[in-house]
Amino acid sequence: MGRSRVLALVVAGVLVIAGVGWVVGSRLRSPADEASARRPPKPSLVTAPAERRKLTSTVTVNGTLTYGSPLPVTLAGTVGGSGGGAGGSGGAGGMPQRVTTAPKPGPIREGQVLMQVNGRPVFAMEGKKPMYRPLMPGTEGDDVKQLQRALRVKVTGVFDTATVAAVKRWYAKRGYQAQEPDLESRKTLQQLRQAVQTAKETLAADRKALNEGLDVRPLRIRRDNARRDLRSAEKALDDAREITPEQETQLAALRRAVRAAEEQVVAAEQALAEARKPAPTPTPTSTTTTATATTPAPTSSAVDTSLLEMKLDNARQDLHEARQAVAAYEEQIRVERDKRLEELRKAVRTAKEAEATAAQALSRARKVSPLRMKVSHSKTNLADAGTMLAEYRKTYGSSVPAGEIVFLPTLPARIDKTEVKPGDTIEGKVATVTTSAFAVTGSVDAKEAKLLRPGQEAGMETTDGTQLPATLTATGEDARVASAQSEEDEEDDGSDTGSVPVLLTPDSAKGLKSMVGSPMTVRISVGSTEGEVLAVPVSAVVTSADGRPRVRVALDGDRVREVEVRTGLTADGDVEVTPLRAGELKEGDRVVVSDA
Repeated sequence: MGRSRVLALVVAGVLVIAGVGWVVGSRLRSPADEASARRPPKPSLVTAPAERRKLTSTVTVNGTLTYGSPLPVTLAGTVGGSGGGAGGSGGAGGMPQRVTTAPKPGPIREGQVLMQVNGRPVFAMEGKKPMYRPLMPGTEGDDVKQLQRALRVKVTGVFDTATVAAVKRWYAKRGYQAQEPDLESRKTLQQLRQAVQTAKETLAADRKALNEGLDVRPLRIRRDNARRDLRSAEKALDDAREITPEQETQLAALRRAVRAAEEQVVAAEQALAEARKPAPTPTPTSTTTTATATTPAPTSSAVDTSLLEMKLDNARQDLHEARQAVAAYEEQIRVERDKRLEELRKAVRTAKEAEATAAQALSRARKVSPLRMKVSHSKTNLADAGTMLAEYRKTYGSSVPAGEIVFLPTLPARIDKTEVKPGDTIEGKVATVTTSAFAVTGSVDAKEAKLLRPGQEAGMETTDGTQLPATLTATGEDARVASAQSEEDEEDDGSDTGSVPVLLTPDSAKGLKSMVGSPMTVRISVGSTEGEVLAVPVSAVVTSADGRPRVRVALDGDRVREVEVRTGLTADGDVEVTPLRAGELKEGDRVVVSDA
């Protein structure tokens, strides 16, 4: 029995050794077998179906939902007073600009007090141009026009009296007093007025001294005498144009002699005419006998008229001589008057030359006179003082300090974030305002930005998968807005030229208020086909040596057929294709995208 057990053990050992040998033998391979086992399988084609569908090309933007157009608010100058620079540190009299009432987040309307600094208000007004200087009487510009539109007064662009009155009413209605000239300004005005008065008094004294100065007095007397001589000569010339009383008397006597001679002529003519009349013939009587009747009556001798004729000739001669005497005297008067006038005209010319010479000598003497120079300097000083006073008065009166108005592009708006608290000193940004509209801000690659145009439709996807429509509003610099949350944006030097900012506006604001600050994925549609087209993966299109695009259509087994195509819109990894020969490529065909 013991022998049987040993035999059994031996048999069992042999079987174990044989099993181990078989296992080891099955695991061992020759180098040739190993190389054969590592040979790659026969390659197969990777294909994808050609499909008919509408393609839409999009640009994806990863952005953030915010309120639209964040804008940092800074004060352009001091609040109250009349000095200080931008930033508002240091008001009137060196007083620091300290916040007394800070901006409060929430809506803000036209004319509302944004904050208070040193107890003075800072008003929010609508305007595209920022406040950059104090507005005072006489100031002109577009910022004045903005103020006038906000005050509802006539828009002239000049800070005039009507604007001053409107500013006073504006402040008073809101419980404040408009900024009036301070004590220093009033002192300056008084000093300028006093300077003008002093200059006037000095000029008057210098003029009096000049007029009474002994250095020019002889010349002034000479000029005055020349003027009097000129007036006398001119008066004598005027008087000489009329005949003298003596000449008038003599001429009247000669004219009376003419009239007397005329009367003598008339009387002599009448006497001569009377003498020449014939004597009357006697009438015969009835007792005259016949013989007597036939005898003519005797006639008297003719009247002697020679004496009368001589008297008439003498009278006529006297008349002729009297008339000649008148004519001769009139000619004498004319000759004498012309001679006198010529002499007087010469005297007038001489007097004018003397007056001009005297005046010129006096003027020359005054110009080189120290008193004359002093008067000239006094005139200049008076003009300068008057100009300074006039210029100062243009800007004197109620004004609006540079820091008391903040012009915002659009109102109403909302204060999104306040940067200061009561007690802080103003050093920079005091708040951030936004519009009440929502916006999505982000950026895209510069190459993709070339495909974008304002007005393109887009779709927003929230973190929970909600889809909302939107519109592309702006790209590039137009979309670049100041960040209200990160100071790093303010320090950005623009070195990142690989991305372009974009701004999108949701089509509806419903339900977005609670999502402000949340990330948004936006897909902007930059192109689409008009309907369904035949589309294949972009990797399925290859360009042959002749430069023409083709696709390879998989056939039975490993056979393929090349189909020349015309490509169209590319979207989401697919491209529109149209076979050049109809029917060679159709929906459902498998196209090769790669060789496995």
